[in-house]
Amino acid sequence: MAHLVVLGVADTKTAEEALDIASDLAKQELLKLEDAAYVYKDAKGRPRIHQTVNLTGAGALGGAFWGMLIGLLFLNPLLGMAVGAASGAVAGKLSDVGIDDDMIKRIGSELDQGRAAVFLLAQSATRDRVVSAFKPLHPTVIQTNLTHDDEEALIRALSD
Repeated sequence: MAHLVVLGVADTKTAEEALDIASDLAKQELLKLEDAAYVYKDAKGRPRIHQTVNLTGAGALGGAFWGMLIGLLFLNPLLGMAVGAASGAVAGKLSDVGIDDDMIKRIGSELDQGRAAVFLLAQSATRDRVVSAFKPLHPTVIQTNLTHDDEEALIRALSD
């Protein structure tokens, strides 16, 4: 089961640093990350989301490949690649995997101006190492899908 943890941080710079930490932990096999994002309020008070997984780009690349391959069969690879890239981008844009965008927007709209929230969806983690890595950012736990006991332990570990 994937665990969602939403951490409140001081600003967007700290949110980007948190995503860098999560990426480094994933490379070290200490965190099996499925999805990650952060949200903040812009100058007009609207939530702005930055996600780490860009399905539109991946869909366009895959679509271009398959479109070119099919286009080769019909002696028009450029047209096939263009049609494949467009359809792949649309399919990628319409695919919604990982963290629910509506939840990200809702939490983003509740943030104080200047603050940010980091969303981490992980399959597994080496908890003590992950907590140690995030602790210098002084995050607050906004929301999790952990058990009450695990959530309280996380809050204590991050605030010690």
